[in-house]
This record gives sequence, structure tokens and C-alpha cells, in this order.
Amino acid sequence: MLDPLGLDATAEAVYRALLAQPYASLAEHRAQLDLAPDQFDGALKVLTDFGLVRPAARSGGRRLHVVDPRLGLEALLTRRRALLADERRRLADGEAAVAELLCGLPATHPAIDESPVVHLDGVDHVRDYLARLHEEVEEEILTFATGGAQTEENMRASRPLNQELLDRGVRMRTVYLASIHNHPPTVTHVTWLASLGAEIRTAPSLSTRMIIADHRVALVALDDQDSSLGALVVSGAGLIAALEALFEHVWSGAEPLGCAEEPAEHSLTRQQHETLRLLARGYTDEAIAKRLGVSPRTARRIATGLLGHLDARSRFQAGVHAAQLGYLPPDNPRTRTPRTRPHPRPHTPPGE
Repeated sequence: MLDPLGLDATAEAVYRALLAQPYASLAEHRAQLDLAPDQFDGALKVLTDFGLVRPAARSGGRRLHVVDPRLGLEALLTRRRALLADERRRLADGEAAVAELLCGLPATHPAIDESPVVHLDGVDHVRDYLARLHEEVEEEILTFATGGAQTEENMRASRPLNQELLDRGVRMRTVYLASIHNHPPTVTHVTWLASLGAEIRTAPSLSTRMIIADHRVALVALDDQDSSLGALVVSGAGLIAALEALFEHVWSGAEPLGCAEEPAEHSLTRQQHETLRLLARGYTDEAIAKRLGVSPRTARRIATGLLGHLDARSRFQAGVHAAQLGYLPPDNPRTRTPRTRPHPRPHTPPGE
């Protein structure tokens, strides 16, 4: 009860015993309280230092005089008030120093809603801002998780943050790349998230890493492959609405976690279809690999298989044949060709 004044449980027990039996000897008090000599002596030193007791006159040190509690405890309260006032002054000085320091910093640590678009320079500033964002989010967090298979370090670091968000009742919707199905540790991680209430879907490709919190602020990576470039913090209402529309469009077309894709014979998987779309737009194997979250070697293997499936000798010709077969919109300027319908080879398309 008296611990706010600096008395621990042992010192308080000894003090109460001295108050109850002021004429008992110290040996009697120690025996009654069943304390070791060092415990009892330590408690007496605390009480003496606080001015609550002092050696009794003509007792030869066998007894202590308990100062009138109305005086001793009031003096102790006065002492604690003085210490508290000093701490408040020190805190006020610290707040002023922090404010002065922050005013001199460049805008690399923006406050939410401070500016419609702010650049965070480098991965360290992005991580700092994400930590703040996780503390402030209240309702919903939407994420495009690019990069395919997640590293064990990233998954381990994100688990306590994600669990804390879900325990607070924050709705979490995340779109991962479909290529994570080829990485069991990532599948285990996202399945664990789903078991806690997170909503997980997968898409064949994602344009960029993005996080949207509470319909009011978004973090968008400048380049998923170069974290040193940092990210943009977006808080303008119109920009947030556009980014949320992008998320909802991708979310609506994404596959719920656990849904296994079973393409019909001679048809394309979602990943192959996306690869074909990117090929038709002129993406290189390296760029396609980044969008799909796979290695460049895997991207080349998928592209080569598509050329064979479409009976095409070049990527441009593959886009033409794909448009004629209905795999791509026919009005794509990169795929306009004569109306002759090619006949693809009748074999099952390669998967990843």
C-alpha cells in the first residue's frame, strides 16, 4: 500500500509492526515477522533514511522510536511531491528539446495526414513509419505483398505485429503472389495468419508493394526490387480512393487461400495467362519474374512453354495468336494481325 512512497513490502511490514508494538525489542519484532537478519536490517535502514524511525533514547540500540506517523508520513509525502515536481520539470525540458530537434529535421518522418504525398528516403525510414502505422491503425489494413516467397527473417519479425493487430480487432486483408504456393514456409505463415482471422488471397502478379490503413493513409513502394529508394506516404482523399479501388479490383479477381487451380485441358493457368499479358506488353523475362515473384529462369521457362503452346516462333507472334484465340483483348495494338486463325499444338500447357 505504501510502495508509491518508496517503501517495499518488507519495509512496510516492519513499519506496521513497530507502530503496533512500539515497546517491543528489535529481536522480538524480527522473530515475529520471521525475517532473516539482512532483510530486517535492510528494512530498518530504509525506515531510518526516510525519517520514519530513529533509535530510542536510553535503549542501547535495542529499540527504535517511531516518529509520529502524522509527521513522518507527511514529511515522506512532501519529499515525494518534490521529486515528482522535479521529474515534471525535467519532462517539460525534454519535450521542449524534442520539439526543437524535430523542427530542424527534414521531412523524412511525416505525420499521418501532414501532406498528401511525402517521400520516405530509404528502408530505415520506411520501417520507422510502418511501426508508427501499426500502432495507429484502428479499423482495417489492406496490403499487396509482392516479392513472392517471404524470407524467414521477415516472417518472424512480422508475426508479433500482425498478431497484435488482429487481437485488437483490426481487419486485415492481404493479397500475396500465387507463386507463394511453391514455398511451404510462406504457405505455413499465411495459413497461420488466416487462422487468426486475417483474410488472404493470391493473385498471379502485383504491380507494387502497397499498404493502406483505415481509408486515410497509404504506403507505396517506389521500387520493390530496390528498397534504398524508399516509399511514398499518400494521404490525400482522392489518391487514397484511387488506391483502394485498385486494391478492391485486384482483391475481387484474386483466389482465396487454399483454392487449388485446376485449369481445363489445353487452357492456361492464371499465372500463364498473366505471363502472356505481360509478354504482349513487351515485358522482359526479368520484369515478368519480378511481377510474378519467381526467378528469371522460371519466368523464361513459362514464356518458352507459352510459345510452344501457341505455335509461335516469337513473342510478338505469341501475342498475336493469343489475341486471336481469345486469351488477350483483340484491340491491343501490339496484337493486331490478319484474321487467319492459327492452330495451336494439342498438348497440355506447361505449369510453373
